[in-house]
Amino acid sequence: MKINSTVRQLILLWMGWAVLLSAFQYWAVRRIDLTQPDNVLRWTASESNQEVQVGKQYLMEPFLNEHVAWDSEYYLSIAINGYEDPEIRGVPQTGDKGWYGTFCIVGRTSRCVSLSHAFFPLYPLLLRCLAAIITFIPISEIARFTLAGVLISLLGTLAAIFALQYLMDEACEETDRLRVAFYLLVFPGAIFLAQVYNEGLFLGLTFGALACLHHRKWLPTAILAALAFWVRPGGVLLMIPMLTVWLIDRSWKKGWESALSSGLAALSPLFLYLAWSLTSLADKFHVIEVRFFGSGRTDVPCATQYASLGLPHEHFWMYDLRGSMLGWNSALQSLSMLTPQRVFYYGIEIAVVLLAVAACLIIFRKRPEIALYGLAVIITSVLSGAPQGMLRYMLAVPALYMILAKWGRHPVFDRIWTLACILLLALLSLLFSFNYWVG
Repeated sequence: MKINSTVRQLILLWMGWAVLLSAFQYWAVRRIDLTQPDNVLRWTASESNQEVQVGKQYLMEPFLNEHVAWDSEYYLSIAINGYEDPEIRGVPQTGDKGWYGTFCIVGRTSRCVSLSHAFFPLYPLLLRCLAAIITFIPISEIARFTLAGVLISLLGTLAAIFALQYLMDEACEETDRLRVAFYLLVFPGAIFLAQVYNEGLFLGLTFGALACLHHRKWLPTAILAALAFWVRPGGVLLMIPMLTVWLIDRSWKKGWESALSSGLAALSPLFLYLAWSLTSLADKFHVIEVRFFGSGRTDVPCATQYASLGLPHEHFWMYDLRGSMLGWNSALQSLSMLTPQRVFYYGIEIAVVLLAVAACLIIFRKRPEIALYGLAVIITSVLSGAPQGMLRYMLAVPALYMILAKWGRHPVFDRIWTLACILLLALLSLLFSFNYWVG
């Protein structure tokens, strides 16, 4: 069977990117040794020094060690030992007061909620399935799951760049299709697409759902959207472009059967979210979001400071309006303090959010469903509390790459943007490989 030239080029581009990025991370940690700890944010020093890492068995396996850091620990733990792994820290569920930094041990402390409950199960489940297939490889259990995690991320990324092709307008230039994939792969946040993180899988499913929606394939759209939700709760936001298309198409004029089936498909992410919200998984998820990620790992004031300011620490779904206001105010103040590390970090965080907003606004008139989905992702990320990880969260905004691909028709922009992205991607890859905070 003859492979289409565009398909062949995309596969070769993906393979080259995966090999080069992995090789860079492998040799970077063997060529240089960065001084610990990482002081980019107020809390990162206590989480990045060597003493902290010693107690985390999932991050100490030498095999592919440069591909695991931070949240990788939780994905590996869930995949190997489930959500109630005593090796993972927990926070107490009892009491009405905020969390003050005292961890508990799951199984030894009453009503202790593991931090793993902040992460959804599909990515770890796929790790477990793939790890069961590659048992013939003579490596340790954690190494096998780590390899499975990297492979799932890479395969998800491959699906994402193919989905982007079908998201592009049919009238676009052929070079735009290769460029949009290239710009995704060299985007600075793409470092997470080749690690034990769920970003690659999430992009593959969400971009796939949007591509099917663009071609009005409602059943595949609903299935991919449902799977995306079980990777990250933000998958429920796919309901917005699905309802937008249902309204744009005036589906009610095509007969009640067609309107009902497509309408139910459009609402499927909401139904799934409501079903999940009735389970204990949702209760524990919200406990961790409020007690740990909402106040424990952030530069914003913690629970005691909220109280002193008369601001209750409350969350609505994934939104924390008061915490976000305080957090972004703190980030802007950090820029004025001229601390180089912090200025660099927050400068990139703010710049990528502004770029994502601009891309969505530009594409809004022609592709409202893509624009609205992107804006929903941006708003959810910006209002989630701590102003951290924006570079990673903005990966899920497809309008970014679609607009950049159009701008990239100009050869000067293409060269400058490519150079800037590759330099930042290399720097962030280096930092992640040494367990420094990237996002």
